[in-house]
Amino acid sequence: MEGDCLSCMKYLMFLFNFFIFLGGACLLGLGIWVIVDPTGFREIVAANPLLFTGAYIMLAMGAMLFLLGFLGCCGAIRENKCLLLFFFMFILLIFLAELSAAILAFIFRENLTREFFTKELKKHYQRNNDTDVFSSTWNSVMITFACCGVNGPEDFEDIHHLPYSSLEKSTPEACCQRELQSREGMFVNKEACLEGIERFQNRQGCYTVILNSFETYVYLAGALAIGVLAIELFAMIFAMCLFRGIQ
Repeated sequence: MEGDCLSCMKYLMFLFNFFIFLGGACLLGLGIWVIVDPTGFREIVAANPLLFTGAYIMLAMGAMLFLLGFLGCCGAIRENKCLLLFFFMFILLIFLAELSAAILAFIFRENLTREFFTKELKKHYQRNNDTDVFSSTWNSVMITFACCGVNGPEDFEDIHHLPYSSLEKSTPEACCQRELQSREGMFVNKEACLEGIERFQNRQGCYTVILNSFETYVYLAGALAIGVLAIELFAMIFAMCLFRGIQ
């Protein structure tokens, strides 16, 4: 009876990890194709910072799942205690990292307020200085999401230390409307925007725009995270039971 149970667990674990292996291989292949594709898709991704970052995250996730699935499959079908132990340790590290990230997100959630971002923007923003990571990141966010500042263009009115040009008043050019939401996109009317004509500016604050963009997915992401943690927990239990059952 114990042998039948062990055999069933072995094949279930192999099947489970085979699907992880396939999923990792698909993500890995897709990530590589997006980054090295010579047909022009690479330029589209490179022009959008969110897509560019997403492509590398997809590549890393694919590689991790590929390795994880491979270790699990080989360890289960070959009944290799060493591979099963590696599989267990690998999942344990991922599990602890995810748990730590969730705890830190909960602890520091109060730092993600509108007031916090407004204060940081007014303190560190240096307009079109792309050598400054903070300013460059903010410019990319404002261009990508077609928004301006945290609350709107008024966030830049009190930033007196910025080197204004003779044309530019308080609104940075990252807040100007573009035909395409990327750094390479043509301005609708840059001069009119910088002179303060509102219809050529993105007037909505980034805090509201980003919050609305992700609000739909918050509960889905939470449920998915709980599901992933549960699967990882059962995978660790299965791996350890199989490890202990192998003579």
